[in-house]
Amino acid sequence: MTIFVDLNTDGHVHTSLCHHASGTMEEYVRAAIKKGLHRLVFLEHLEVGVHYFETTWLNSVDFRRYFDEGNRLKERYAGLIDIGLGVEVGYNPSAEAEILDFLAKYTWDRIGLSYHYFEENGRHINMLSRKKVNWDEFSRIGVSKVIGSYFDGLISAVHNIPAQVLCHLDAVLRFHPDLYFDDRHKDQIAVLLDAVGHKAMALEINTSGYVHRGSPYPQAWIVEKAVEKGIHLSLGSDAHRPEDVGRYFDRIPDFMKALRQISE
Repeated sequence: MTIFVDLNTDGHVHTSLCHHASGTMEEYVRAAIKKGLHRLVFLEHLEVGVHYFETTWLNSVDFRRYFDEGNRLKERYAGLIDIGLGVEVGYNPSAEAEILDFLAKYTWDRIGLSYHYFEENGRHINMLSRKKVNWDEFSRIGVSKVIGSYFDGLISAVHNIPAQVLCHLDAVLRFHPDLYFDDRHKDQIAVLLDAVGHKAMALEINTSGYVHRGSPYPQAWIVEKAVEKGIHLSLGSDAHRPEDVGRYFDRIPDFMKALRQISE
C-alpha cells in the first residue's frame, strides 16, 4: 500500500487575525520559506452564530484585511513560495445557511472543516479548549454525550459544507481528563470516514497533536482506516506562532512508515 503525504506543504496555519494567535501573515510566510516549504496555506477561523465568552475567530472586517494582505503577499513572494488563502469553517448545525452565504462571498484556495463549539440552551462551550471552565461543563453534560454529538456534527458538516479537508478529526475534548472513545464513537468515526471518502475530501494529519499528546491528530488507527478507504492525506501544523510553521514535519516519515507496517 502506497501512502503519500506532502512534507513540503503546511496546509493549516493561523495568525493574529483570529484573536488567539500571534504574528503577521508575512511573518508566517517568511518562516515557511526559512523552513524550506514550497506551499503555505492560511486557514483562518470562521465561526457563525456562536455565543461564547471570548472571540477566537475572524469577523467580516478581519476577513477583508486577510484577503487584502494575502493577495499582496502572493505577489510579493511569487517564485519563492506558493501561498493559499483558506478558511477553517467551524461547524454550527444551527447556522448552516449563514455559513454557506459567507463562504460564497470569497474565492477560497482551501476550505477546511472543523467543529469547536457545543451548544446548550442557546450558549456555546468550546470542545477543544484547555480551560477548566469548559471541562467542568462537559463533565456535567456527560463526556460521552458531547463526543457523540461532536462526531454526529462532523458527519453532517461533511455532507453539507463544501470543504476539501477535514481538520484534526479526533481533537474533541483533547484536554479533558476523561476523554475516551467507546465503540459507538468508533462506529461514528467509520461513518465519518465513509462520508469523507464519498466527498473526495482529504483527511488532515495535524502535527499540533505532538505538543498535546505526543502524536498527531488523528490517532494512527484512524489514519490507517482512512488510507484503507483511499482517502488522501493533508499535512498541517495548526501553527499559532510563526516559529511553529512546519513543526514536527520531520516526524511524519516515521509515523507513515509505522502505518505501512500496520497495513502489511
